[in-house]
Amino acid sequence: MKKLIPTILALLLLSGCATGAKDTEDRFQEMKEKGEIVVGLDDTFVPMGFRNAQGELTGFDVDLAKVIFEKMGLTAKFQPIDWSLKETELNSGNIDVIFNGYTITEARKEKVNFSDPYMENTQIIITLATSDIFIKEDLKGKAVSVQKESSAYDAVSKEKDIYENLKNKELITFDSNLDLFLDLEAGRSDAIVLDEVFARYVLLSKNMADYRVLEDNFGEEDYGIGFRKSDVTLLEQTNKILKELIEDGTFEEIKKVYIND
Repeated sequence: MKKLIPTILALLLLSGCATGAKDTEDRFQEMKEKGEIVVGLDDTFVPMGFRNAQGELTGFDVDLAKVIFEKMGLTAKFQPIDWSLKETELNSGNIDVIFNGYTITEARKEKVNFSDPYMENTQIIITLATSDIFIKEDLKGKAVSVQKESSAYDAVSKEKDIYENLKNKELITFDSNLDLFLDLEAGRSDAIVLDEVFARYVLLSKNMADYRVLEDNFGEEDYGIGFRKSDVTLLEQTNKILKELIEDGTFEEIKKVYIND
């Protein structure tokens, strides 16, 4: 048995090295051979990635991803994910990119590489029209909701004077941004903080007179596409094609189908 132990340890070490090598491997050629790329998204995030009346995935990011990866000879296979686990899904290899209104932040840069920014966004504050909340300072003592593991959560929690004085000294979190509106309308949340891109699209289907969008906000940000640190070739190819699509007008043509600035 003693003679077997060194052998077993050696095999375990080799196995660990093999796994580590895979984690640091540029997988672009592997994707090319398969002819597909797995795109992770939140399929409730209108107008970037969502399901239409027929249950089909559509949206600005969905259409943009199809065009970008088609130019690389890859078919985009879309995989809905738990948004709170997005970086884990990426780095474990379950998906190849995060492409769905993914805000570029310093904290996220430690886990993934980002493409060049391709869209601006703002974290806005929405209340019911009957609310006594008019400015950011009025959020103190109030129940405020955000999406779990979102840039909205990060933006609010950074403003300590507000965050530490919220009701119960915490943010209420939900899996989906759609749940924020439901909680606000039910009167459980006093205010919600979320991406303006998403919120404005949702409000188109509601009576705007029932809501108030505050002039105050929790900051501007940029959307980017998230890649594993090892997938340098894929990142470079994406940035190159994204630049071409912006310059030749294709980007704007796709965008105006879903977003009117």
